[in-house]
Amino acid sequence: MLNRTLLCTTLAGALLASGCKTASTPAVETSRAQEVPSSFDALDRTTFNQRAVTHFLPLFWVEDANQNGALDPQELRVTWGIPGFEREALVDGKGFTPAFAAHYARLQEAVDPGSLGEAQRARLTAILQELAQGVPTLAAAPIQNPTEEDLAILTHVARAAHGIERLYARQRGVLGLDARIPEGDTASRAVFLRNQGPFCVAPQTENDPACNAISPAPARVVGLYPAALQQAEQDFCAVLARQPNAQALMDHFSVVEDDPTRPGAYKAVPYTEAWREDMEAVAAELDQAAAAITSEEEQAFKAYLTAAAQAFRTNDWEPANAAWAAMGPDNSRWYLRIAPDEVYFDPCAWKAGFAVSFARINPESLAWQAKLDPVKAELEQELARLAGPPYRAREVAFKLPDFIDIVLNAGDARSAHGATIGQSLPNWGPVAAAGGRTVAMTNLYTDADSRAVLASQMASLFCEATNARASTDPAPALLSTVLHEAAHNLGPSHEYRVQGKVDDEIFGGPLASTMEELKAQTAALYFSGWLVKKGLLSPEEAEAAHIRDVAWAFGHVSRGMYGADGTPKNYSHLASIQLGTLREAGVMTWKPEQKAANGEDVGCYELDLGRWEPTVDALARRVFGIKSRGDRQDARALQASFVDAEDAWAAERAIITERWLRAPRASFVYVPEAQ
Repeated sequence: MLNRTLLCTTLAGALLASGCKTASTPAVETSRAQEVPSSFDALDRTTFNQRAVTHFLPLFWVEDANQNGALDPQELRVTWGIPGFEREALVDGKGFTPAFAAHYARLQEAVDPGSLGEAQRARLTAILQELAQGVPTLAAAPIQNPTEEDLAILTHVARAAHGIERLYARQRGVLGLDARIPEGDTASRAVFLRNQGPFCVAPQTENDPACNAISPAPARVVGLYPAALQQAEQDFCAVLARQPNAQALMDHFSVVEDDPTRPGAYKAVPYTEAWREDMEAVAAELDQAAAAITSEEEQAFKAYLTAAAQAFRTNDWEPANAAWAAMGPDNSRWYLRIAPDEVYFDPCAWKAGFAVSFARINPESLAWQAKLDPVKAELEQELARLAGPPYRAREVAFKLPDFIDIVLNAGDARSAHGATIGQSLPNWGPVAAAGGRTVAMTNLYTDADSRAVLASQMASLFCEATNARASTDPAPALLSTVLHEAAHNLGPSHEYRVQGKVDDEIFGGPLASTMEELKAQTAALYFSGWLVKKGLLSPEEAEAAHIRDVAWAFGHVSRGMYGADGTPKNYSHLASIQLGTLREAGVMTWKPEQKAANGEDVGCYELDLGRWEPTVDALARRVFGIKSRGDRQDARALQASFVDAEDAWAAERAIITERWLRAPRASFVYVPEAQ
């Protein structure tokens, strides 16, 4: 097992005061003279894991492997993110220690909403409801038979991730706000850690004014733009976009500040200047990780670590992107992406958020690559045909997705609920134009708990005949992920220009992001059938993917269309557009008087997959054509029809939301283990 002292330099260090001091976690007496119960069976596994969250304890019961109804030492994991805990202090050669027994005794009492006084009751009640909407879910990728080199890599990447958490907290404008959480308010600390800030984000509580980890609630201002501008201008992004130096202000790797030399004007400050100390701290850890690599088989990984360290000092990300894209299953067992990448968290959708995705390569990706690599050019030609002029098919050289098993996520890659299951990066620059690198995360949502939840959710919305064809097997979802991520490298993407303008300039940042994701997911819907015609996929495999794609869209629709601050939810928008289109064409029909497959809910969806191909073909032509022409008007029309309209489809979305959200969403926890 990896030395748990690494916890002192991991996630929570960025958000919870400093160092390994955890004022919210009471000290426990560890003398062997204390009594240790003979059996820890007072709590079932679900209750134990949920209460560990509300009590701000990094404990997770993996499974009741021997079905004895009790937590056994080998079934306990210490999760990554709260400093000051070591497994060795909780489990020793004799079993559970008195220290663990004391923690277990605490967990037998639920957090009391009235424990902080009457004035805080409503806030804490909302906080507990926020936490209840996420179920702790383990993303495990243990490192088998680790070498000293492996352990050193784990150590230094974990420390670099600590720095990424600090940088991302700066970007979100929340660094240090947790110091305002009262002593002993463990539930609020849990929200701050999970949500990477004080604001509630779960669907049932994100718009509740009482739901905040801090009282009084702080202003919603990010750390990327002047706070005064954000508070004074409702559409401050438009104000910046009208500035004479708008191109510089929209740069993905900079912070916008007031320009002291020009009153009322603004300037762009590179990340490396704005946050030099934190950038250097990350670079130093990456250098040390690179220095620890002496094996010949990991030289490509060493080259990336070195290049990434340099990027954190120069703000020039292209050399690191090139070294990263040069890695793959054939030259490294590791996967690491540590960089500023996605823009979804930014209200203007301009600035790249710092993130870490750290994983081990899953060699099963080689089979998919062998199947699809020969038809990459044909995929591009087909997408170009559907898109129409002025887009023309180009030569594509991207690599098909590598499969990876996530060890840990940090920064913008660590979501409060769920996790990214596929990604194609970088988003901009020469490496992106050449194809970049694409990955599919293969160890997420594959656990028994997640599959059982999915089965119950689908049974609550599908009619019996459709649900009988639905599957929780990971394969159909993986197929869509592979096609979605490959499609980011096909057709008109972020770097494609119409009359000299890229998509951010044509559509505006948030709509540009929605349209790019809609393009990729619509391509996934289309190409599954196309692969059947090419003899590369069976009709049964395509059908399973279609049904799973509808279920995937149900999940995103249930999250709502807009955040509490009015920011569009890109995946929710694309899901609503796709489902609305399928519904309008009769592929998906609501049967209001028919019972769902669970035998309880009245009203369900039946799928007519015989209509799938012509409907998706028409949708693909429209979506790809919008991207090809830079047709902002038609993009807005899609949004108006299927996202913003108050109609029968909006009413059905409310039913989908109620049923899907009966089950809490996965909130992933990480245990970077070496076995």
